[in-house]
Amino acid sequence: MRFSRPVQEFPMSAKKILMLVGDYAEDYETMVPFQALLMVGHTVHAVCPGKQTGQSVRTAIHDFEGDQTYSEKPGHNFALNFDFAQVRAEDYDALLVPGGRAPEYLRLDERVLELVRNFATANKPIAAVCHGAQLLAAAGVLAGRSCSAYPACAPEVRLAGGEYVDVPLDQAHVDGNLVTAPAWPAHPAWLARFLELLGTRIVHEG
Repeated sequence: MRFSRPVQEFPMSAKKILMLVGDYAEDYETMVPFQALLMVGHTVHAVCPGKQTGQSVRTAIHDFEGDQTYSEKPGHNFALNFDFAQVRAEDYDALLVPGGRAPEYLRLDERVLELVRNFATANKPIAAVCHGAQLLAAAGVLAGRSCSAYPACAPEVRLAGGEYVDVPLDQAHVDGNLVTAPAWPAHPAWLARFLELLGTRIVHEG
């Protein structure tokens, strides 16, 4: 039996991506994008305010089990691979914002908001999922933009001057340099759209 082998074209186009995380970021929305983007050859710096390389953030697993909102369970300890204090927006090609509970308090950090604004002003690709929209709204980068998010974040998107787009839980939405999705079931669509914005092409040989 012969299997097709995925190959990343144009290896010199690998990008450098900043991922903003914090304690109780959603587990899947942190671990899966981090590993998937590394797998296709990109560099990902996972950082958290007040923490350094080698330290960890705790994650939380949000699941959809028929209740009126998601349930929450303990996740993994996710190791950071870069110091937040050394981050400069101009050193990166794109920004990734996982969801979970972390965006709720990360948006109180002015340095975090400044970073988000720098990526938006430079029109660099920004990927946010689930509650990641809270950070975009607080940074003031959603005015006049359309954005998906966890449905409970819709009021924040609208109050920030954005248009909340209600897409199925497993789908993503693209508006220019911004790719967003409602939750981790959208990973296949969300990450595929993000790779397109990054200029990454994956082909199958055989």
